[in-house]
Parts: sequence; structure tokens; C-alpha cells
Amino acid sequence: MNSAARRSPLKAVLFDLDGTLVDTAEEFVGVVQALRAEHGMDAMDPQRIRASVSNGARALVALGLGIEESAPEFEGKRLRLLELYGEVLGSAARPYPGLLDLLAALAERGIAWGVSTNKPRAYAEPLLQRIDLPPCPSLVCPDDVRERKPHPESLYRNCRDLGCAPHEAIYVGDHLRDIEAGRRAGMFTIAAAYGYIEPHDDPHSWGADALVEHSTDLAALLLDC
Repeated sequence: MNSAARRSPLKAVLFDLDGTLVDTAEEFVGVVQALRAEHGMDAMDPQRIRASVSNGARALVALGLGIEESAPEFEGKRLRLLELYGEVLGSAARPYPGLLDLLAALAERGIAWGVSTNKPRAYAEPLLQRIDLPPCPSLVCPDDVRERKPHPESLYRNCRDLGCAPHEAIYVGDHLRDIEAGRRAGMFTIAAAYGYIEPHDDPHSWGADALVEHSTDLAALLLDC
């Protein structure tokens, strides 16, 4: 990718959180296994849990306990999963390889960065504070907007925070909704194929402007802008 392909100077790089900027899967694997154990269920394949992390707490409850969201007991199970997650939040999560160096390189070039996530602020903010990342200049959570991704509202708010236009930003995400949000906002989009991808899903089909298989490939792609 080069600046000619984007047609605008790069002023900001925005990231999804879980599965893109930070690997939080080990925490969720442990939480889902603990929830299953509380219900007398054996441990399940950790890879099935990892692949579903970006789908959120509801999807993890449905997957882990095999119940529908319409079940009367579902909300109680969801709250219990979040309670278990709060106990381990930030304990095993780590920035993906190469991301700390990338953020430093962006700072050296005067390029801002931010996070747009569907993770509630009550979990996203302490997570970012507890792991080895510089302070996030713009964190936008579903609490902050009327419409969640794939609506572009959160990305517009990032841009206001960072003082740039949407076409001067890039959005990186590991889910179709991230790419849809970025495209609807008028941003260049990058699919993070190293993230939490369901077995039946294909990041190449999302319509992103670019795709990276490994987090360490992001720097070469972004810094060539």
C-alpha cells in the first residue's frame, strides 16, 4: 500500500481491540472453561473459544453453554461470565507481536492512534491500563455512541478526538463488522487475519482494502503510507 493508493496523507491509525491490538483470548478461554465447570460440563476445545472471542460475551455464553440467547436463564449466565472475566481482566492479555514498536513508530512520525471497540468501557479502559501500552489518545466504546459497529459512528468520534478526517485514517480490525464500519466511514481498511476468525469465515471475502496474516506485517504496510 502506498500513499497514492490512499490519495490522502495518513494522520491516524485506528484499531479494533480484542483480536487486533490486544490478544485477550487466553483470559476468555479460562473464563468459558470455568463457566462450563460451574455447570458440570467438561472443558471444550480452546480453539473454538478463541475463534469466537470477537463475537462478544453473548456469543461466548451461547457457545460455552450451548444455550440460545432467548433462553430465560441466558442473561444470568452472561452476567456470570462477565463477573468471571472481571476477575482476570488484564492478567494474561498482551499486545500482539510488533504492535508496541508500531505505536512507537507512528508517534515518531506524528501519526495518531486510537481504538474503536464494541467492548464496554468498564472492561476496555482498565484492560488498556493494565497492559504494556502507551496511553490511548482516543478510546471509543459502545457506551460512547448511539450505534455500535458496523455503524461508523464510533470511527467518526475517533476522528473528532484525533483531529483528522475519516479519509485521513486507516481502520484495522479482525471482524467483518470492523471492515464494514471502516468502509462506511470512508476509511482505508485492513483486515487482521491473525485475529479471532471463525472456521467458516474468510477475511479475504470482507472487502478490506488490504489484509495482513501476521501482526508483525502491519508496520511495513502502514509505514509505507
